[in-house]
Amino acid sequence: MRTEGDNMIGLKRQNRAAVLLLLHRYGGLSRKRLAALLGLTPAAMTKIVSELIGEGLIREEGPLAASGAGRREIMLRLADDRMSALGVSIGLGKASVSAVRADGTVLFFETVPLPIRAPAEQTVQMLCDHLADRIRKCQSSFGNPIGIGIAVRGVIGADGRTVKSSFDALDTEDFPICDSFEAHTGYPAVLSNNVRALLAAEVFLSRDEKPESIFFLRCGSGIGAAFFAGEGIMEGDRKQCAEIGHIPVIRRGGKPCHCGKSGCLETIASPAAIREDAQTLLSETETPLLWQLADGSREAVTTALVLDAARGGDAGAMKIADRAAETLSDALKSVVYLMDPGKIVLYGEIFEHPYFLSRLLAEMDVGVDAAHAVPMEKSRFNGQLETKAAGLLYIIQFYRDGGITE
Repeated sequence: MRTEGDNMIGLKRQNRAAVLLLLHRYGGLSRKRLAALLGLTPAAMTKIVSELIGEGLIREEGPLAASGAGRREIMLRLADDRMSALGVSIGLGKASVSAVRADGTVLFFETVPLPIRAPAEQTVQMLCDHLADRIRKCQSSFGNPIGIGIAVRGVIGADGRTVKSSFDALDTEDFPICDSFEAHTGYPAVLSNNVRALLAAEVFLSRDEKPESIFFLRCGSGIGAAFFAGEGIMEGDRKQCAEIGHIPVIRRGGKPCHCGKSGCLETIASPAAIREDAQTLLSETETPLLWQLADGSREAVTTALVLDAARGGDAGAMKIADRAAETLSDALKSVVYLMDPGKIVLYGEIFEHPYFLSRLLAEMDVGVDAAHAVPMEKSRFNGQLETKAAGLLYIIQFYRDGGITE
């Protein structure tokens, strides 16, 4: 429970943040409506709005239709098409640099290859050089960015500014990545785990008035998750909340996982695991249709080809895909009973394949009573968030800080 008070600067920040977040949620509101929603006097609201207009954070957009006699109200909107932030996302073997406007428009996005266990400081310098080059080339299209958002795979330190472990993306642990980027760029930085960044972007871009609690499942090269409840994304005491991909599902003899354990969920149910298992099994007799689709080449086997073969009735491919869907559904059913989310949102290319999605949805109905039948759906932004999420991390924090950076 919060026990500390707020001084006048804190109250000012809080009121400004409330105005910015309401304008984002509703798209546009009048001063009168804002004052009513926040329980502030018209005079107080006029002062806040005047400051925000003067700083270029919101703008007036003409009078609303009159409902009677008297002065017509003026519509206020965020100047979110004028505000931008930089983004950096660091994964295993690759990174990206980007810039995004507050309305979600991507200004640039570039993928940069990295070695496994990339040297941390040199990697930051290299990514900053890429950002500086793109800013020079594109600055006329988006002006001066307000900050930089950083999304990194792995575990974030308790201070929220340090990468505790990147699971071999970077060559060091407890790396103060925000300090490093701030020193190289001069921009303030915020940091998040990569999957939580995707969920933050999902919620922000959805603009739901009262968002449900969301369990967000991402299946990419591995399996990650994040949980949104109330007003924010849960992190846990050690910043490791919702690490569903590393739930042990095989007690003994499971495949090694990059986290250092064996038998983790993602060694069976991730797209990479499906592909690897199919490559091992590939033969004219065990997987005849997949053999044909891949021209007998293990290197040509992809997750999509495995699922295509399964949909075509290839028994070997079906066994691999069905095992992945069943194991993933078992983990998600545990989430349903333990966390009681309002809905489960699925993110990743694998959920675009009708065979895997239908198998997963069918398995979710097995052994779940009606009281725990949680809606499950693909993200409305499936495949789009990687280009937006890192930069939006800073935009979201900027709004929550009331547009005050010091």
